[in-house]
Amino acid sequence: MTATAATYKDAGVDIDTANEFIRKIKPLVKKTERPEVLSSIGHYAGLFALNKDKYRDPVLVASTDGVGTKLKLALDWGNLGGLGQDLVAMSVNDILCLGAEPLFFLDYFATGKLDVKTASTILEGIARACGEIHCSLLGGETAEMPKIYRGGDFDLAGFIVGIVEKAEMIDGSAIRPGDRVIGIASSGFHSNGYSLIRKIVSGKKLSRPLRDLLLEPTRLYVNLVLGLKKSFPLHGIAHITGGGLLENLPRLFPDDCRAVLHLDSWPRPPIFEMIKKWGRVREEEMQRVFNCGIGLMLVVAKEVADPLLERLKEMKETAWPIGEIRERKKGAPLI
Repeated sequence: MTATAATYKDAGVDIDTANEFIRKIKPLVKKTERPEVLSSIGHYAGLFALNKDKYRDPVLVASTDGVGTKLKLALDWGNLGGLGQDLVAMSVNDILCLGAEPLFFLDYFATGKLDVKTASTILEGIARACGEIHCSLLGGETAEMPKIYRGGDFDLAGFIVGIVEKAEMIDGSAIRPGDRVIGIASSGFHSNGYSLIRKIVSGKKLSRPLRDLLLEPTRLYVNLVLGLKKSFPLHGIAHITGGGLLENLPRLFPDDCRAVLHLDSWPRPPIFEMIKKWGRVREEEMQRVFNCGIGLMLVVAKEVADPLLERLKEMKETAWPIGEIRERKKGAPLI
């Protein structure tokens, strides 16, 4: 008896499906290309030529992130449409904290069995978010790994590179006692704390609108902040991600600074209070895990705070004065 010849497809990896997916996403990727892009998707690597006439002393800024277990809720509820934006936002909002303009983004999509419809939904969201912030989707990787991921499960990672003039970097070193903290509204939970959220909502019958609210995509703050940066001296920018209200802002501080946040200075969105009540989550835990309605914090000099808030109001942005920077004694808490 002659043994049947083994194929990659029999082992669970379908090259034809992968090629079909690449053909489908090429037009999406093409729409995101900046003039500096020298290569199209499908080569071994992406090529991006810096515009040397535009920058004097450029610094490249890079970050990588995923969307955490928000992905699992999205899979369970059949709502994957926002995950692409989540993936882009989690990385780009981080490099924004250095004042960086995004240049290009790469994604990694890993699954047990490639489903073109699912993968295309994710890539459409990534491309749409990249287009919104003028960032090129330069390339990525789609990996089909049977038995590593089960059924329709998959995972995502994103990688971004941006640029900032060295003299214009915003790294928190300019923060001084007396500065004010401005909070800019989040769009919801963004992409943090979902292991706790999943535990709390497990077994509950939630309406479709409530599910959609829990899966609201992470805000892209790039266009807003890069615009503000041109008119206002920003001493610090904090993206409120893992660590919530309590652990992100202190990452910026010089040794002699601490923050006092006035937690009653903004209305906490009802969805946060609902999760707190359902899970009987303590207030300190809420503050350490979730953004509680503040997705980004800006630190500015006292005299800049009111003009900045007025500009944000003119832009129809939801923002509040939420705290101030004070002098810190050695060994005292940061916040």
